[in-house]
Amino acid sequence: MNLDERFENVSVIGAAGKMGSGIAVLIAQEMAKLKKKNKDKIYRLNLIDISEQALDGLSGYMKAQIIRVAEKSIVFLREMYEERKDLVENIEIINAFVDDTFSVIRCGTELGMAKNSKLIFEAIAENEDIKIKVLKSLDEVCGKETFFLTNTSSIPIGFLDQEAGLDGRIIGYHFYNPPIVQKLVEVITPTTIQKELSDIALELGKRLRKKLVPANDVAGFIGNGHFTRDGLYALNEIERLKDNYSLAGAIYIMNRISQDFLVRPMGIFQLIDYVGIDVFDSILKVMRKHLGDETLRHSLVNSMIEQKVLGGQRPDGSQKDGFLKYEKNRPVGIYDAEKKEYVPINKDLDTKIGALPDNFKPWKALLTEPTKEEKLSDYFASLKGTKTLGAELALSYLAETKKIGEDLVKEGVANSYEDVNSVLTNGFYWVYGPINEYV
Repeated sequence: MNLDERFENVSVIGAAGKMGSGIAVLIAQEMAKLKKKNKDKIYRLNLIDISEQALDGLSGYMKAQIIRVAEKSIVFLREMYEERKDLVENIEIINAFVDDTFSVIRCGTELGMAKNSKLIFEAIAENEDIKIKVLKSLDEVCGKETFFLTNTSSIPIGFLDQEAGLDGRIIGYHFYNPPIVQKLVEVITPTTIQKELSDIALELGKRLRKKLVPANDVAGFIGNGHFTRDGLYALNEIERLKDNYSLAGAIYIMNRISQDFLVRPMGIFQLIDYVGIDVFDSILKVMRKHLGDETLRHSLVNSMIEQKVLGGQRPDGSQKDGFLKYEKNRPVGIYDAEKKEYVPINKDLDTKIGALPDNFKPWKALLTEPTKEEKLSDYFASLKGTKTLGAELALSYLAETKKIGEDLVKEGVANSYEDVNSVLTNGFYWVYGPINEYV
């Protein structure tokens, strides 16, 4: 059964969530294109979620996203609808595409809706017990020809396969947030996989115009394997710094070091807030269990969760308070878990951190810089000659980040340094890979 045939009936489980909704938009567009070419066939995209309320909001989100994509693809859509002489204006063509896309969609809360699906995308909570229960239920509902693509970001795929009894019909297909925008998909292939599913996964990546990077079936994979350890390094540095600079001050220092001094799109604690502190902890729990590494934990993370300071995002995309307090998505305060309150950012700490080298260029400026590598090499060379707290912390962090990346290859999580760098530059928007010659 080829991909076109499997696209005749597809289900997304957890469709109203942050990841599921993006996956739903991507798949709905592809199905609408197929329906336009094959008018005699029936196409169904089943969007399934436990929350009726969330499903109500899903329709508006999908419509807005599909319109946005259609506006950018109007030349292609004009060719697609060239036989429709009644469609003249761009808005008429866009509306026709929106109508065709929504004509394949059904929404509901029952897993039984997936009965005839030959392709199922699972994007529910990062909880292995829940995932296994849902996958087992789906396997009972569906036939043995159904393939499963799980969006898990850390749980070993072979483990899910064995526990859910899927007989090699599941692959890790880890989209990055937001799936509509992010080009990266981390593909995790268990040893038990059926070859047809591997072929389908590769073809799907081409259809969706994604960059597929392979990761081996080791808990955390490449992206979260690096991210969690990168975060734990910063958390451990806080423990070392807090006696001199206070807990909130140490968080501010390490967040600024990881953003400005390391030239990243956001600081490490802003990134953990974006992902969600509870999600960060869930990934650590999965990795601890499957890797047997008890160092993958931190008491400050536990304290934040106990105090219900979790970060994450609201449905409208705005940032919830976590390690940092936000106004209009910009940090304005730091949470002190010892005092159990937010405190204002102490800008006097910038003096103690020290100035950036004169040849520093921020992350955004380097995104489109044609001589980016040269600029970064010169900047980090200048940083090595700078005798400040900021330079010292940044260079140590840079070296640790590189070691984490190298260890992912050494321990068989990634196949190459190139794959590690590709995940961090494409999935996390870094302007350079962690494995580099800057240190």
